[in-house]
Amino acid sequence: MRRNPFEEIEDMFDRMGRQFESGPGMRSFQSVPIDLQDLGDAYELAADLPGYRSDDIDLTFSDGSLNIDATREETEDEADGGRYVHRERRESVSRRVRIPEPVDESGISASYNNGTLTVKLPKEEQTEDEGHRINIE
Repeated sequence: MRRNPFEEIEDMFDRMGRQFESGPGMRSFQSVPIDLQDLGDAYELAADLPGYRSDDIDLTFSDGSLNIDATREETEDEADGGRYVHRERRESVSRRVRIPEPVDESGISASYNNGTLTVKLPKEEQTEDEGHRINIE
């Protein structure tokens, strides 16, 4: 398999971004851990988003990339003014995943169950579409 230097550069920037996002005092965005599997006729992505509702997740596909953004409001217990000793749960997470081959945007489907977002992206020849919003069931 031939390596794509541009994908390697994009992966490097993703890793660097995750390091900056998890630094001291940073609370804005954190990356979403994912698995991307090639099923032959489609790709299947699984993303860990525990503690979010499907309504909290914005999922879009454009320019060959799947974009995952999730935002939740703080619970009342968190907003009571208590002082955190340690905090890793974020209100907002984000991840952009480059899909290796063109996909049939109209055939993309997504589901969210027990904190795991699963997205199926059927493969297709290159299209000229601007992007496609994906509903989560």
